[in-house]
Amino acid sequence: MKARVITPIAIALFSLGGACLAQDQSQTHTVCEDVQVKQVNSSDTHRVAGTAIGAVAGGVLGNQVGGGKGKTLATVGGAVAGGVVGNQVQKAHQDNNATYTTERRCHEVQGGS
Repeated sequence: MKARVITPIAIALFSLGGACLAQDQSQTHTVCEDVQVKQVNSSDTHRVAGTAIGAVAGGVLGNQVGGGKGKTLATVGGAVAGGVVGNQVQKAHQDNNATYTTERRCHEVQGGS
């Protein structure tokens, strides 16, 4: 007898709980955050000039080392290393000259708080 009474009560409570949960998930609220945005003041955003100049300089320096196939490997290695260094030097220069602004970005979120 007790089992018959408890089962309908449990089903009713479970149904109400599910309705409350569904109600919470259907509500939306706005979440906003301040985001720092960097504006690079350069037409060469891919840093091609720094990479190219570094590669040429590295290749010339690498060519001064070794002889035969070693000279070829040193030239290629110097060009690759110089390209990487030139790219990073230009990146640092662009970062120093960049303009930073703060923007407020908001989006809708469903569910509880």
